[in-house]
This record gives sequence, structure tokens and C-alpha cells, in this order.
Amino acid sequence: MEPLRGADPARIAGYRLLRRLGAGGMGVVYLARSPGGALAAVKVIRAAHADDPGFRARFRREVETAGRVANPWVVPLLDADPDAESPWLATAFVPGPSLAEAVEECGPLPYGSVRVLGVRLAEALEAVHGAGLVHRDVKPGNVLLAVDGPRMIDFGIARMPEDTALTASGMVVGSPGFLSPEQAQGRGREIGPASDVFSLGCLLAYAVTGERPFGWGSAAESLVRTVHDEPVLGGVPEALLPLLRGCLAKEPGARPAVSDVRQALDGAGEGGGWLPEPLTRLIARRSAAVLALPAVEATEVTAATVADAAPGDTTAVGPEGTTRRRLLILGSAAGVLAAGGTAAWWTANRPGSTASQAGRTRRPRLVVALHADLSGSGRTTGRAQENGVRLAVDDLNSRTGRAFDLALQVHDDAGGTARARQIARRLAADDRVRAVIGPTTDACAKAVLGLYQQARLPMVTVSVGLDEVSPTTYRVYAATRPDDATLAAPLVAYLVRTAKARKTVLIDDAAEGDFSWRLCAGIDDAVRTAQRTTIRRTLAAGDGSAQDFRALAESVTQAGADAVVFGGGYARAARLARALRSAGFSGARLAGQRALDPRFLSPAGDAAEGWVFAASFLDPSRVTAAKSFAAAYRARFGAAPPWYSAEAYDATLFVARAMTVLGGSGAQRGAIVGQLRETDYRGITKRLRYDSSTYRYTDAMYLFRASGGAFRCLGDYRDATT
Repeated sequence: MEPLRGADPARIAGYRLLRRLGAGGMGVVYLARSPGGALAAVKVIRAAHADDPGFRARFRREVETAGRVANPWVVPLLDADPDAESPWLATAFVPGPSLAEAVEECGPLPYGSVRVLGVRLAEALEAVHGAGLVHRDVKPGNVLLAVDGPRMIDFGIARMPEDTALTASGMVVGSPGFLSPEQAQGRGREIGPASDVFSLGCLLAYAVTGERPFGWGSAAESLVRTVHDEPVLGGVPEALLPLLRGCLAKEPGARPAVSDVRQALDGAGEGGGWLPEPLTRLIARRSAAVLALPAVEATEVTAATVADAAPGDTTAVGPEGTTRRRLLILGSAAGVLAAGGTAAWWTANRPGSTASQAGRTRRPRLVVALHADLSGSGRTTGRAQENGVRLAVDDLNSRTGRAFDLALQVHDDAGGTARARQIARRLAADDRVRAVIGPTTDACAKAVLGLYQQARLPMVTVSVGLDEVSPTTYRVYAATRPDDATLAAPLVAYLVRTAKARKTVLIDDAAEGDFSWRLCAGIDDAVRTAQRTTIRRTLAAGDGSAQDFRALAESVTQAGADAVVFGGGYARAARLARALRSAGFSGARLAGQRALDPRFLSPAGDAAEGWVFAASFLDPSRVTAAKSFAAAYRARFGAAPPWYSAEAYDATLFVARAMTVLGGSGAQRGAIVGQLRETDYRGITKRLRYDSSTYRYTDAMYLFRASGGAFRCLGDYRDATT
């Protein structure tokens, strides 16, 4: 729940508005009290849609269809006025989370809970179909969980099968990922009760596994997989598989009826105690928050009551006898008075008022944590990320109209895995922390990923690219840079387009393990053709003698190579650079990101000149879009912004964008995990969005060249190599 805003009405018909429950493109849903004191969810349509006769007619049909369904597992319609200036409807209020929220926050439901869920929803759909309707939007977000069983909501697109209003050929209506094939293909006249059965099968599979049976990604991808691919049901209990396979049959006639679904799952027992303990506790907390809200008579305080009280007077009596002390108690217990939503806003923003000086509205305070190496070998990168995150937090908190304030915790693991795990346990146990930016190094990220996954705490990395991490197993992992293997692409482009190399020597540095091997293997596969040859060499792990590097350099020149790629780190890259210079090699010299380090330049000396490096970061001082960031960084920290500072800034605002979509109270850990896969954020360094085909959030990669004793960013490799 969120406080009412200044523009929100205090009352809709006889309903006193208390809180915001959610908002979307169509309207706002409020928590309200009826004249008799009962709680209700009141949905109010935005003025822009209310002026549209077609939309108003659609809303009127929603009211009519919702009123036709009577079942214990369907949230009942209490009242409505589709012809009001701002059309509205009121339904009974359920304090529990949606199924989508429950799975995101607490993980998949146990098999026993899913059986109860399936039975009750099948009974609800029997009532819907018995009323001559098709729900058409059975999805986790439209199922609320209560202590006695689930409740189905939202009849916004429910229709009679023969209704032509939303059955035009080619029109896709509903929520991708939970649509039937006939919905996905826009076969409107074929959408009947069997379509709801398919959606119910998708919903039950999601409930028991936490995964959509037709995968994640864009709406278009989900629709294509729904029509053409078989569902992925890994993790579904064996006893449930036959039923779900039947529900997810491509042809409507091959699916069971909802009565068959109910009978197949029946025997699950009564709804009482049907949910696991974490969800029961969540419902209890929400119920307690609702009980703390003021009664109807307490919300009748007028703006004058507040305005007339003397500053600091906690006992001043208003015109109707309501004391200011009572007003403050209610504000403390429940945030902002429901009826006084406008009054409190007006008072807080009076010129010269204490509240105005403290801030115009009370906003939720959401915490993100930076988990970084600030004192170990990776401290340069870690500190750059810390500064970038701090600027992002300051930027967000300075914006008017924001839905929440962002707070930052900073934790230093010093590059040690044991210390990183200690920090991860501490953050996992701190319910205030909604997301983690970091860690800095691959080793620490690997050490803590399982802990963050168990806590369903989003781990958004800036400088980490783990190749072997499964995005289905570790849904909390959001890498905002490409994985290590992908960084072969900029080097391949440079070799082929810019250097036009015919013979390339690839040097695998065994000291770097799989990173170097994968880099060289990726380049080998992409470059080697009938016209271009590659030669593989290996530099053994260990210190390596001057003779080893001299011999390696001589083998490059003897092979007649016109390009060399080194997969190692900065120290050995500097030694190789000097050896190649001594051997008279003048061809293209390239290296991976681990060699792109200021500590390469000094020991390499003049031999560093002309080396080209692939990177997952850019120089923000040379990017037009980052001009304001660079200026703010210099003003705050007295230096030009270093590598990875701008990427950390973008990663933080990427998380903040997901939180904003969810709203202050809705931005819980699990919900953020899911929303990050739906968020498309254009930052100052790159565009961050989830691509299910690569299981990454970005493909932004850059090239640098060593020149004049410094590194110069050449820009995005696709532009730098054309």
C-alpha cells in the first residue's frame, strides 16, 4: 500500500479512500472503506479513458460480467458506476499477495498447495463458464492468495464466446506467457472455455516451479513458443505431469474440461492451512497493516482541522472535536490519513511550514546495497563503482514526482570470498535491502550467488561476466556486462575489418584459466576460414622467464603472422609486448579485457603503443550521453570519472526503474527479480534489457587503443571497426 497523493480524491461515491493499491495505464486501484466500514478495492478509470465512448462501453461490460459470477473463489463485485464522470467499480478486498508476488518473493509453492490452488481455481472457472463467459486472462497476477484459499479477480476482458467485440481475427488479447495458442494467433472465434484451461495449466506450472512453461523474454517470443514449442515442465512433480500436459495441448479439443481438472486434483483437503509458513506470515503482516488503518469517522478530518492547529500543538481540537494528537497518532500508525490525503499534502506544502521544509510527501524508503572490493586488489574498480552508485542514488532522490527515496548501504569484501559470503548472509537477512549492486570480482560473485538466490535478493553485477551461470537456476543474477566468452566479438571484428589479418597467432595464457582459453577458442572459431588461418600457442602458467617470452615472440615472427591476440592479464601482456618489439614484430597486437589495465602501460613502455583491447566498459569522458554524469562526477569527487563508474550509475538506475514500475510498496525482492527481466532502460553507457536468447541484459562492447602512454577509447566496436 502507498499513501494517497495530492491529486487523489478523498471519496468515491460512498467509499472513503485510504491508500493506493496500484496504478496502471487504465486507472488507479484504491483501498477504501464502505459506508458500513467494510474494506473494498475501488478501481477508478482515468479521465482520458473515461472520455472514450468505446472504452466506457468496455468498462460497462466488465461491470456486467463481473456481476454475473458468484463463487467463493471469485472476488465479488460490491458496487459500481460505469456512467459516473470517473467510472469506478468496487470489489471485496483481499489482503493477501497475488500468486505472482508470492512466487517471486517466497519461491514456488509446494505440491500440496498447488493442488488446493488448482481445485479452487477450477471451481472458480466452472462458475465463470457456467455464467456463459470466458475469463481470457487467467494469470498469476489475477489470482490473490488468502488464508482460506485463492481468489480470482479482473474480468476486464472476460466475454461470452460469441461476443464479437474482442474476437476479431488477428487480435491478440491477454497476457503473453499465459495465453492459449488460439489467443496467441488471434483466432478470436475459437476462444472458449478450453482457452482458460490452457491458461490454468500455465499458471499451475508456474506456481509449482517458478518458471513459465513457454519461457521468459519478449511478448513476441512468448507467443511464438506458445504456438510452436512444447512446454518445458522440468521440476513439475511426476504426479502432476499428465494433467498439465493435457491442459497444455495445442488443440482446444484435446484439453480436459475444468471439471476434469478439479476432479484430478480433488482430495487436497480444505483451504485452511494450505499455504507454506512464509506466505502465511506475509498475509498476516498485510492484514495487520490494514487493521492499523483509521476507522471511517477518523478519516473525516478536514484540511481546516490541520491548518488551524498551532505549530507544535499536539492537543489542538478541530471543529468536529477531533484532536491533533489523534491526528498524529493515526499518521504514525498508518502513514498518511486517508481522508486527509489531500489535507495533509496541502498542509505539508504551505509556504514556510516545517513539513514543507522537510519534504513535500512521505515516500517509501527502499534500500540498495553495494557489495564491492574497496580495499583489495580490485579496489580501483570497486571504488569507481561505489562513486557511480552514489551519484545515481543522489540523482534519483533529487527527482520530483519520484515514488520512493533510495538509500544506500556500502559493504567491502576486500576481494576475499570468505568475507564476501559473510556480507551476503548479512544482506540476505536484512529485509530492508531490496537489491545488491555487485560484487566486483568473478570469484566473489560465484561465492555469494547461491546465498542471494536463496534469499531471492537481486544481484546486479557491473564488472562480472560469469559464463557458466544458468539464468533459470539463478534468476536473481542480472549481469549488466557481456560474459567473458562474448568479449571475443570486438577482437574478431578488429582482426577481420580493420587489421584485415590473414594469419593470426592466438596465445592462450594458462595463468588465466578458462577465461583465456575461451577467448582464444572463440576467436579461432570465428576467424579461421580458407582465406584466414590461425595458429594456437600456449603460455604456461607460472612466472615465466625472459627466455619463454622471447621464444614465444620469435615463434610469432617466424610464422609470418600479421596479427597476434593475447588472452592473459596486464603483467604478462607487458612482458609479451616488450618481447614482440625486440623480435621486430610490427603487426596488429590485441588483448582481452584483463590486460586493459593502467598497470600495463609503465612496464610495457614504448612497446605498449598501438595495442588494441576489448572491453565491456567505456570512457565516460568521451561519450556525449555521459557529459552531465562526467561533470557531476568531477564536481563531487574532484577527478574525471574512471572506468566502470558510469556503468555502475546505469546499473543502479536500471534497478530503480524496475522499482518505480512496481511502486514503493510493491518493490519487494522477488518482484524486482521478475521486473528486471521486463525492464528496458536506456542509460548513458548502454541499453539494458533482458535478452532470453543470450540470457544477458546487454551486448555493449568497446575497443581501446594504447596511445601516447594512455588508453584511448575507440567506442563501440561495431562503429570502431566499420
